[in-house]
Amino acid sequence: MQIAIINGPNLNLLGKRETDIYGNEDFDSFFARLESQYDQLDLSYYQSNSEGEIVSKIQELGFGVDGIILNPAAYSHTSIAIRDAISSIKAPVLEVHISNIYARGAFRNHSHVSAVSVGVISGLGLKGYILALDYFSNQ
Repeated sequence: MQIAIINGPNLNLLGKRETDIYGNEDFDSFFARLESQYDQLDLSYYQSNSEGEIVSKIQELGFGVDGIILNPAAYSHTSIAIRDAISSIKAPVLEVHISNIYARGAFRNHSHVSAVSVGVISGLGLKGYILALDYFSNQ
C-alpha cells in the first residue's frame, strides 16, 4: 500500500519553531521512525512552502497512491486551489494538523480542505500522522 504524506508551509521548521506547540522533533527524524514502524507500507514524504507546488504534488500522486495524509498548514484556511486538487483526484485524503486549529484563533476555525477529505485529525501532535497511517493501513 502506497501512502504519501504532504506537508505545507513552515512545517520544514518542525523542531525549531514554536516548540511549545509543535514539539522538538524535526519531521525528517519523525518520518524515519514512521518508515521503520510501518515497514509494510510504501511511504513517501513531500513538503513545500508553495501552494502551487502542493497542488502539483497532489495531482501527481493522486491517481497512483492508495492515500494521502495532508497537512496543508496555513493553506487550510485560504486555499481553494488545494481543495480543488483534492476534489480532482481518486486517492482519499486525510487532513492532519499537529496543533488544534480550532483553539488557535477564529481565522483558523475554517478549513477549505476538510469538506473534501475523508476525515480530520487535529491537535494530537505528531501522533496525528500515526493515527492517519493506522486508518489507511486498516482499510
